[in-house]
Amino acid sequence: MTEPKCSPALGARVRELREQKKRTDPRFTVRQFAKALGVSPAFISQFENGGAFVPKNEVVEMMAELLEVDKDELFALAQKVEPGVTGIIVERPAWADFLRTAKSSGWTAEDAKRILEDYYRQQDEA
Repeated sequence: MTEPKCSPALGARVRELREQKKRTDPRFTVRQFAKALGVSPAFISQFENGGAFVPKNEVVEMMAELLEVDKDELFALAQKVEPGVTGIIVERPAWADFLRTAKSSGWTAEDAKRILEDYYRQQDEA
């Protein structure tokens, strides 16, 4: 089975973030970024143009860390689930049902944020 091609949106987002960083930090040239990730510059070039395979989870996590962006954003653009989230669902299957219910109920990201904010506020008051 062949690996899926990288989402053009993921490559474009990483390129955008890397280029922003490169303006003030020379470690974000294609060559230096590739070296920090342990991949070839050719891979980064292909990846940023949507022509490479989706990188391994560890590489996506390192990209997020280096680019100072939420790793969940990059995993979503890669159409992957961050391994820690998969582990949570394996350990507690009820969370999968919760997510399906949230989706079927039409919850938005704003709804989820509001629910979490309410929860944290209640915890602080307790």
